[in-house]
Amino acid sequence: MTEVDIFSGFLGAGKTTLIKKLIADGYNGQKLVIIENEFGQIGIDSGFLKDSGIQITEMNSGCICCSLVGDFRTALSEVISTYAPDRIVIEPSGVGKLSDVVAAVNQCDYAHVRGTVAVVDATKLKIYLRNFKEFYENQIESAGTIILSRTEAIKQDKLDEAIELIKGINKHAQIITTPLEQLSGKQIIDAIENPQFAEDMAKELLKEQDHCDFEHQHHNHEHSEGCTCGCHDHDHHHEEHHDHHHHHADEVFDSVGFETTHKYTKDSVETILNAFDEDEKFGVILRAKGIVASEKGGWIHFDYVPGESSVRSGVADVTGKICVIGTKVNKEMLAKLFEI
Repeated sequence: MTEVDIFSGFLGAGKTTLIKKLIADGYNGQKLVIIENEFGQIGIDSGFLKDSGIQITEMNSGCICCSLVGDFRTALSEVISTYAPDRIVIEPSGVGKLSDVVAAVNQCDYAHVRGTVAVVDATKLKIYLRNFKEFYENQIESAGTIILSRTEAIKQDKLDEAIELIKGINKHAQIITTPLEQLSGKQIIDAIENPQFAEDMAKELLKEQDHCDFEHQHHNHEHSEGCTCGCHDHDHHHEEHHDHHHHHADEVFDSVGFETTHKYTKDSVETILNAFDEDEKFGVILRAKGIVASEKGGWIHFDYVPGESSVRSGVADVTGKICVIGTKVNKEMLAKLFEI
């Protein structure tokens, strides 16, 4: 079964720039076929792709849409039998419906849709939604991952507004907001194939907490050096929840996850983490972890357990992520604290 990634987006959104990046250092070692469809004109970007040693199949008879589903299924089967690729990348016309392309691929017995991506120009989102509502909304609502391009060209409030508009159309999609030049092709592919939301990070922290609780109960409260739940210094929080039988962490603790494009400084992050120790209006916070953009251009990674925190520079993520676990966690107060 050949895996298929579909990259939709209006003309000029940055689809081809993205695909170039993924060819350079994302699809490492894979045999690729690119299927382009440029709505009645020769694909202007085929030269670069051919120079990269990638097989190109152009479909210039119009959009991959309902009227062409049968032809496209035949063409896709022929591409697979002729080239036996590891993966096919489809770049449909900017005015095509992503849902039609997905439906066409799903009708091919030898292909499997792995990633559905909509590349959206953050600076033109509102005007395109107004003028091309049917096509534009379809691309957004049919995508598993939405990559916001040109996020560096708009102010924070406009970026927040764009994200809210997208979530109003597709609340389940992963939204990549980090400028693509800050990410590697491999990071982008990993994000498309295995999206991790802030809520996923929070669940991982809960699993760590569950492990540490188990250690508390079954090993005389001794902990390995790798235990990061904060129980070394704050056993009193755990004692509240230790009966004669083991409770799973998700039965005892609250978890909260946020995605954010807000930019921070190391000092502002440290101030936020210190507030957990100073004021229980946020809840009894036992763990916090995050990766957020820095005002100075890099990225900040942080970890927190009661009385101890680590704030450091680190690699970029596809968007800012913050997760917090504890008891009586006040999500609204946390959102205000992190300025989300």
